[in-house]
Amino acid sequence: MKQTFDVTGMTCAACSARVEKAARAVGGVQGVSVNLLKNSMDVTYADGVSASDAAAEVSAAVEKAGYGAFPRVEQGGASGGSRARAAQASPVVDAAAEAAHVRMRLVVSTAFTVPLFYLSMGHMLGWPLPAFLLGEANVIPFALTQFLLLLPVAFVNFKFFRVGFKALFHGAPNMDSLIALGSTASAGYGVYALYKMGYALGAGDLHTAHAASMDLYFESAAMILTLITLGKYFEARAKGKTTDAIAKLMDLAPKEAVRLTDGREERVPVEELRVGDVLAVKAGEGVPVDGIVLEGAGTVDESVITGESVPVEKRPGDAVTGGAMNRTGWFSMRADRVGDDTVLSGIIRLVDEATSTKAPIEKIADRISGVFVPVVIVIAAATFVAWTALGSPLETALSHAVTVLVISCPCALGLATPTAIMVGTGRGAQRGILVKSAEALETAHDVKTVVLDKTGTVTRGEPSVTDALCAPDASSGDLARLALSIEGRSEHPLALAVVAWAERCGVQRLAVEEFAQVPGGGLTAVVDGMPALAGNDRLMRAQGVDVASLEADAQRFADAGKTPLFFAWDGRLAGVLAVADTVKPASAAALAELRAMGIRTVMLTGDNERTAAAVQREVGADQVIAGVLPDGKEREIRRLARQGKVAMVGDGINDAPALARADVGIAIGAGTDIAIESADVVLMRSDVLDVPATIQLSRATLRNIKQNLFWALVYNTVCIPVAAGAFAFAGINLNPMIAAAAMSMSSVCVVANALRLRRWEPRFSRTATAAARQAADQQSESGGVEAPERKETAMERTLHVEGMMCPHCVAHVKKALEGVEGVEEAIVDLEAKTAVAKLGKDVRAEDLAAAVADAGYEVTKVD
Repeated sequence: MKQTFDVTGMTCAACSARVEKAARAVGGVQGVSVNLLKNSMDVTYADGVSASDAAAEVSAAVEKAGYGAFPRVEQGGASGGSRARAAQASPVVDAAAEAAHVRMRLVVSTAFTVPLFYLSMGHMLGWPLPAFLLGEANVIPFALTQFLLLLPVAFVNFKFFRVGFKALFHGAPNMDSLIALGSTASAGYGVYALYKMGYALGAGDLHTAHAASMDLYFESAAMILTLITLGKYFEARAKGKTTDAIAKLMDLAPKEAVRLTDGREERVPVEELRVGDVLAVKAGEGVPVDGIVLEGAGTVDESVITGESVPVEKRPGDAVTGGAMNRTGWFSMRADRVGDDTVLSGIIRLVDEATSTKAPIEKIADRISGVFVPVVIVIAAATFVAWTALGSPLETALSHAVTVLVISCPCALGLATPTAIMVGTGRGAQRGILVKSAEALETAHDVKTVVLDKTGTVTRGEPSVTDALCAPDASSGDLARLALSIEGRSEHPLALAVVAWAERCGVQRLAVEEFAQVPGGGLTAVVDGMPALAGNDRLMRAQGVDVASLEADAQRFADAGKTPLFFAWDGRLAGVLAVADTVKPASAAALAELRAMGIRTVMLTGDNERTAAAVQREVGADQVIAGVLPDGKEREIRRLARQGKVAMVGDGINDAPALARADVGIAIGAGTDIAIESADVVLMRSDVLDVPATIQLSRATLRNIKQNLFWALVYNTVCIPVAAGAFAFAGINLNPMIAAAAMSMSSVCVVANALRLRRWEPRFSRTATAAARQAADQQSESGGVEAPERKETAMERTLHVEGMMCPHCVAHVKKALEGVEGVEEAIVDLEAKTAVAKLGKDVRAEDLAAAVADAGYEVTKVD
C-alpha cells in the first residue's frame, strides 16, 4: 500500500535525504521516495500494516528529524486526524502560491536592504548621508539605524532561522542551517561591534568607536537574506513552469457538463457527475467524462488523447473519451467513467506519479547531500580558526567563514535531478509518451536492444482474409461454415478476420462443443457432431491430418507474408485460408531510426518463420524470432537481456510477462489494459515512431541531469576554496554578499537548464523518413486499400540556413517558414544548420528563402 505525505521544512537535497532516512526507520515501511521539488513523500507499507497507525509513526519520525509530514487525503474525504491535509488541487496553484509568498518577502527585504546598503557603503563611495549620521560623535545613531533596518529583513525571512536552527539542533543541518549560521554570525558580530562602540565612547575613545562602526556587518546579514530570497523567487517561478505539462493536461477536462434530467438540461460541475448520468455534448464543447454515445452524432477531435489530428465521427454505440472536443454535431452520451476513473485522469495520475519517483542517478546526489552540509560547517569553522591563527583580524576570519557557509548551500544539487525529471516526463506526456517512473526514464537511455511484438505493434493488428482454397473433396460452403463456427469461439485477431470473411459468404453457424485452444497451434472442437481443427500445419500433423494437397499453396502464402490457416473436419483437410496483417507505414521508419541510433531491433512473433521473414524484409528488423509461444516471449527477453539493456514493445495480454521482464516495457496505447499495466512506458498514440522518440527523450533528460549535477558539483568544488581564502595571496577573495548572489544564481541556472527540455522534439534521420516513404510505396503497389496512419505531404524542401546560433533562432526560422502558405510543418536542425519544410502544395524556393531572410537569417542553398 502506498501513501502520499506533504512535507514541510525541506529546502535542499540534505533535507530530502534526512526525511527519507527518518521515514525508512519506521517499522512496516518498505519504501520511501521524497520529492524536494514537490515537497511530497511517497511511502510504501508492507502487507498487513495499518496505514493510519503507520502514518502517525511516519509523521512523528519526520517531525523528530526537524520537518513536518502530513498524510494527504482527498478533498471532502475524512480528515484522517489533525495531521491530515487535503490534497492540493493543482501543482501550478501550489507553485504560484509559493512564488507569491516569496515575492512578498522579497519586496519587504529589498525595501529595507537598499537603504541599509546605502548607509553602510555610502561613506566609502562618497554618497551623501544625513548630517545626524556623520562624524565620530554620531557613531551610535549610525550603527543603531543599520541595526533597525536589519530587523524587518530578518523578521520576514525568519523561516531560514526557524528551520535552519531546528535542523541543526536535530543533528541534521541543511541549507537553511548554513544561511542561518552565516547571517547570524554577521549580525552577531555587528551587535558585538555595538557594545564595543558603547564601551569606547564611555571611555572617551572616539577613534576606536568610529573604527568599530565601519565593520558592523549588518548589511552583509541583510544582503545574504535578500539575495537568497531573490534566488528563491526566481527558483519558485521556474519551478512553476516545470508543472506546466500537468496543468495543461488538467485544463483539458471541461469544468462543467450539461446533464439531461427528465428532458431538462442543467449545467453542473463535472465533480457532481455519477456513473449512468445522461449528458448532452454540443458543437464546440468538450466531452466531460468517458462514456458511450446514445443519440445523435458528432465529429470528435481526440488528439489530446490519441495524438491523431483527424476528427473521428461518433455515432450511437461509439465510445467517447473525456477531454476530447466535439467539433460539429450534437449527441447525448451515458457517463460510464467519472472522476479519477477517466482516461484523462489516469494520464494525469501517471505523469504525477512519475515526477514523484526517483531516478537511480539521484541517489548520487542524495549520498553527497547527506554529508555535505556537516562537512561545510566543519570547513567554515576550520577557516575561521586558520585565519585567526594566522593573526588576521577577527572580522577577516569571520568574513571568510561566513562566505564559506553561504556559498556552499546545496540547493542546486538537490534540484538537479527532480527538475529535469519533471520537465522531461511532462514534455513526454504532451507528445503522448507516458513514462511511469523516473527509473524507467533513466534506464531507457541505456537500451541496446528493442524487441517488438509483431501483431498490433509492427503490424496494424487488424488482419483480413486474402485467399481461400478448398481441399479437393471439400466445398467452399463447407469451409466457410466450418471456419465461422470454430473461429467464432476465439478472440484472436486472426479469428476475427476469418469470422468477418465467413459472414460475408452468407453461411450459418453450426453447433460447437468441446471448444479448446492449443497454445502455439490453433483450435480444436466438435462441430456439428464431428471433430474439427483450425490452425497451423504443426497442429494438423499432430492430429494426423494430411495437408500435402495444399502445403505448396500454404508455403506460397507464407512467402508473401501471409499466415496460412488450415481447417480440418472429421479427420480430413477442408481447406486453407490466407490471412494478412498489413505492416504499419511507420514501422519501417521506426526500425530504421533505431538502427541509426545504434540500437539492435528484434521482432518477436508466434507466427511461422516464413511469415515472420516476409515482415522482417518489409520493415528491416535486424533479427526475427518466430514461432514463440506466450511463455517463450518472457524467456527470450531474459536471454537477450544478458547482452545489454532490453526494451520490449507490445500490446497484447500475452505480452504482459515480457513487458514486465524487460528493463523497459513499452506498451502501445491501443493495447490491452493488462499490457499497459505491465509496462513502464505507454505510447498513447499507438505510433511505433514514438519508440525511438522515447529513447531520445530519455537520452535528452539524462544528458540534462548530468549537466545539472556537473555544474552543481563543480560550482561548490571551485567556490569553497575561493570563499575560504585559499587564493587570497593572489588577491582573489569573495565577500558574503557576492557569495549569496552566486549561490542563488546557481540554483536558478540549474532550473533554467532543466526548462530547456520543454522545447524537446524527437529528431528522425533521413534514413527513417526514406524508410517510411518506401513502406508506403510498397503498400500502395501491393494494392493495399487501408489508409496510412500518418499524413504524407506532397513534397519537402531542405533549406541550408546561416546565422542560427541558439534555440531562439530555431523558433524564429520555424515560425517564419510555417507562416508561408502551403507549408504544413517546418523541422529546423540547429546543429546541421538546415530547415526542412514539409509542403502540402508546391511552394517556390524563392518564397521560402524570402521568409527566412525576413526573419533575419540567410539561406545559402535550397534542395
